[in-house]
Amino acid sequence: MSHIFPRHTKKLPPVVSHGEGVFLHDRSGKRYFDGSGGAAVSCLGHSDQAVTEAIKAQLDHLAFAHTGFFTSEPAEALARKLITHAPGQLDRVYLVSGGSEAMESALKLARQYFLEIGQPERRHVIARRQSYHGNTLGALATGGNQWRRDPFEPLLVETHHISPCYAYRGQQENESEHDYGQRVANELEERILLLGPENVMAFVAETVVGATAGAVTAVPGYFKRVREICDTHGVLLILDEVMCGMGRTGTLFACEQEEVSPDICAIAKGLGAGYQPIGAMLCTKEIYNAIEDGSGSFQHGHTYLGHPTAAAAALAVLTRLTDDGVAKRVTPMGKLLQSELNHAFGQHPHIGDIRGRGLFLGLEIVADKDTKTPFPREQKTAETLKAAAFEAGLICYPMNGTIDGKDGTHILLAPPFIMEEQHIALIIDGLSTALSGIRSN
Repeated sequence: MSHIFPRHTKKLPPVVSHGEGVFLHDRSGKRYFDGSGGAAVSCLGHSDQAVTEAIKAQLDHLAFAHTGFFTSEPAEALARKLITHAPGQLDRVYLVSGGSEAMESALKLARQYFLEIGQPERRHVIARRQSYHGNTLGALATGGNQWRRDPFEPLLVETHHISPCYAYRGQQENESEHDYGQRVANELEERILLLGPENVMAFVAETVVGATAGAVTAVPGYFKRVREICDTHGVLLILDEVMCGMGRTGTLFACEQEEVSPDICAIAKGLGAGYQPIGAMLCTKEIYNAIEDGSGSFQHGHTYLGHPTAAAAALAVLTRLTDDGVAKRVTPMGKLLQSELNHAFGQHPHIGDIRGRGLFLGLEIVADKDTKTPFPREQKTAETLKAAAFEAGLICYPMNGTIDGKDGTHILLAPPFIMEEQHIALIIDGLSTALSGIRSN
């Protein structure tokens, strides 16, 4: 009898036995292709020798030392390597245990920054609908994933939400991509002016939207306009790259392809590749100096900050991604996978959109391709697709609520960067099997 509190109490998962490359095996011997990397985590697959050896070596030397007393060489080396590859003026790294912690740290640092520079009235956070920034209360309040928020609304701090940049649903007829992007970006300035620029602290966005909407990329020019608006009004730009960062979209930081850089950036998932729990918040030298020249202490912290073993694992992962060139595989493999998805499903009556960047791809599921009408929520389309794909040996990431937190369905794909061309057929076959089980009424 299990005493684990599972994610879903009415449907218990099989027990995983071991991982090998891009595959996971359960205790019965069944093999699954990890087509979503868990939740866009396992970028190096499940048996990377360099990373496991780095963890073992670190454990032989030192498992843990509290950052209230010590720093450690793995943490220092990881921070140096991250900043070497970081865009813009990012200069300091705050190592935590995951994405929600990274986002909580980003929000609290933004607030303290304005306290330190004598602007205590800046308190408002603006984010986007159909976003997700983590499950702790501050991150949950910032996110615009409504079905996740609903049970906890009485506990959430005030946050303001504007439209996402979601061209498949939001771009109007006879509106160019550029005009659409500028229109939804300008909603940020309208909200800043409504709240009063002197009262706004930060704008928060996923550079590429992950699980909530399914690999939605912004149209060209959107983030440049967002950066311009933030600079005009002294608002910090916080980019959440917890899911889309660390090479997942083809560059180490997803914002490199938007030709912008944030004031604060959150990363996790692919940073540890699943080998150890780790996340990080990166900030500019200007923000760090405000703390250093002011109170001298960031009024925040967690027990496992800068955990030496986790840092050693992440350093090995980052080395594999950069020095060993694994991240360079993402763009060509992603283009090949997207091409094959388009070939297999481009005319499918229930696939409305195939989108994404690199090995971060989404398929939006519709009841009617011409009208983009979604399946009714009560049909539980995502649950059906997930179960059918899993039975067929494919792990993928279907979600409901794509459009507004209630209606709409998509499948997210985020396979390991080490996948080979031969594995594409496993994805196509698994999705074909899953899709064969859905029907419009």
